[in-house]
Amino acid sequence: MSQRILVCNGRVIDPANGVDAVLDVLIDDGCVREIAQDIDAGEAEIVDATGCVVAPGFVDLHAHLREPGFEHKGTILTETTAALRGGFTTVCAMPNTDPPPDSASVVQSLWERIERDARVNVYPIGCVTLGRSGKQLAEISELAEMGCVALSDDGDPVADSQLMRHALELAGAAGLPLSEHSDDPVLNGGGSMNEGRVSERLGLRGQPAAAEVAAVARNIALAELTGAHLHIAHVSTARAAALIADAKARGVPVTCEVTPSHLFLTEDQVFGEGPEPSFDTFARINPPLRTEADRRALLAALEEGIIDAVATDHAPHAIEDKLCEFELAAPGISCFETALPSMVQLVRRGELSMPRMIEAMTIGPARCFGLGARRAGTGELKPGVSADLVVFAPEQAVTIDTDRFASKGKNTPLQGKTLHGAMVAAVLGGKIEEKVVAAGD
Repeated sequence: MSQRILVCNGRVIDPANGVDAVLDVLIDDGCVREIAQDIDAGEAEIVDATGCVVAPGFVDLHAHLREPGFEHKGTILTETTAALRGGFTTVCAMPNTDPPPDSASVVQSLWERIERDARVNVYPIGCVTLGRSGKQLAEISELAEMGCVALSDDGDPVADSQLMRHALELAGAAGLPLSEHSDDPVLNGGGSMNEGRVSERLGLRGQPAAAEVAAVARNIALAELTGAHLHIAHVSTARAAALIADAKARGVPVTCEVTPSHLFLTEDQVFGEGPEPSFDTFARINPPLRTEADRRALLAALEEGIIDAVATDHAPHAIEDKLCEFELAAPGISCFETALPSMVQLVRRGELSMPRMIEAMTIGPARCFGLGARRAGTGELKPGVSADLVVFAPEQAVTIDTDRFASKGKNTPLQGKTLHGAMVAAVLGGKIEEKVVAAGD
């Protein structure tokens, strides 16, 4: 049942339509009806957004929902509930499931699960190769017809350059972006963290930045050759960001994303904050957390618009996947419920502007995968179209407590940290789905 809702007195930031002002937003019959000052809504449910930011619902291009096949780590229901609590109303599901979505029948089954259990808008990403094996291309046109919004082999890069060229050609013909984990699997040497002073001090095998840089360079060259849309997943190095900037300047059809983890944390998190190393397995992620210089370069590239989107790479794991030796730990961080406070903290430090943060979490990702054509208004607050929006309090402190996570994955290195940026409400399709605290409190 639709609701009549008035979100009032909030700072409305909608980069897609150039809005940044204290306004009211009226929602009725599932749509945004009006954005203006002092709206008289009559009888409506009031969300007092005084001191809060009101923005389009966040859009995530890169998340692991784990279902089917890994329900002990997460399910579509648990992980989309976590997404909603984090302000994400649209999520693109990566294909590292069992079975992976490499055929029409598997994608159809996945759609049925999504329609039954998802609490947010979920779009599947199909495989580039059968079984994500990197050996034989999947039926790309078939996956496009089944509604996949992009193609990816997720954490398994397409190492064969000729195969990658053909994949880009077919993806381009099907009108789909190809999202690639850019990594040279030989050059990275099976490392479990960034190669550098911290890995040397801890005696851990490291992944050199060159493994990402070399793969990004190859993939950009192939995108330029084929004219197909290449999307580079979770950029983590300064040099890769520079290559992408150069490619964009030359008109190569490339977009990219960065994770909150790579913007907020560095390789030092693996060592820990004490005098003795902690070997923090919750900080093991792929690509690995990099240097402070890389982190600052990524922030600059995001602010400048070189990086198009912030994507969580939400990766829930069972606790036993992390309570082990560092090099044996599964890579990944449960990020849906910490992404917003991590990003707000960067704004509070003066490292990122609030409008650019909102843009990179809303219309930026929506444009990368053409999601507005799938659901009108995705990533923006446009009168007359479906209303997905988020209200959050940037000045309100939040202490990260994994016991309160909706996600099955409690694997975050931010446990116990006090940040800022409390979720107040999430509206999906014109209906309040989450209301966490009273906005005016």
